[in-house]
Amino acid sequence: MSVERLKKAIAEQQMKCPSCGKAIQEFDKYQEMASSVWDGAGDSNLETKGAKVTLICGNDGCAWKERTEFWQSFVD
Repeated sequence: MSVERLKKAIAEQQMKCPSCGKAIQEFDKYQEMASSVWDGAGDSNLETKGAKVTLICGNDGCAWKERTEFWQSFVD
């Protein structure tokens, strides 16, 4: 999923905080991941397309924050 998809999911309040159940308000440190990994002896055949991001609840009284590469699992 792209940064555009992430921004849209947050804007449309489609991502829910697992702590308080309200919509996730922010994200930080979006990083695209490599499409393959070099293991030093040859291609490891490990495909890791995707992105890593820090999700931040941002709602009053909830301090939940998580760095994850599985952020699409938070989308309803």
